[in-house]
Amino acid sequence: MTSLYDTIGVNYSDLRKPDPRIATVIHTALGDARTVLNVGAGAGSYEPADREVTAVEPSMEMIRQRRASAAAVVRGCAEDLPFGDKSFDGSMAVLTVHHWADKAKGLGELRRVTRGPVVILTYDPAFREFWLADYIPQLVALDEAQMPRMADYERWLGPVRIAPVPVPHDCTDGFLSAYWRRPAAYLDPRVRAAMSPFWAVGDVSDALGKLEADLKSGAWAECHADLLSLDAYDCGYRLVVTC
Repeated sequence: MTSLYDTIGVNYSDLRKPDPRIATVIHTALGDARTVLNVGAGAGSYEPADREVTAVEPSMEMIRQRRASAAAVVRGCAEDLPFGDKSFDGSMAVLTVHHWADKAKGLGELRRVTRGPVVILTYDPAFREFWLADYIPQLVALDEAQMPRMADYERWLGPVRIAPVPVPHDCTDGFLSAYWRRPAAYLDPRVRAAMSPFWAVGDVSDALGKLEADLKSGAWAECHADLLSLDAYDCGYRLVVTC
């Protein structure tokens, strides 16, 4: 995964700008934690500016894209955190757990080094309602293969609260479902390049050709007319917070 993000990481910070509404959800869940560990930190999205943050990230390309003012970063992986027990008031992991080689061990490490809440933004692989999978069904198989089930988090972390995180229609963070109301964005190879699932599923040119045809004919808009008036939509993203 380090080598993958050394490739995906090019221009990543330009396309994956943290959305302030999602940031508010994450920062609220951290409660009054003053020292925060961000694991799988990437270029620094969603790191709260008003707290003392330590970041852990395996990819040098991602580390290079961190702002000069960003939190101090340690190159490392979730499964072997170089910190003592209960070193941090809180910890966070944003859209990263599915990339970890040993998810149970990584989450166990987060729990070990954290005194207070562990906050995770992830995706529920049981969710089946995002229309892009109708064009690219390989996405469903990919989620089932790499995404932890919601029940896994309680098994690995202890008691947790799980809540949906609706995606704003104008979401500034270009993760996979960010463009649910802007379907033409998926035709842009630069946009797709910042989404790890497209690197995993391989050639989707036929699927994208069908999407482009449906956009031109109006078939997509007719089929998904109910989405066009929504300000936010549950695309399957979930916030997991330890109790």
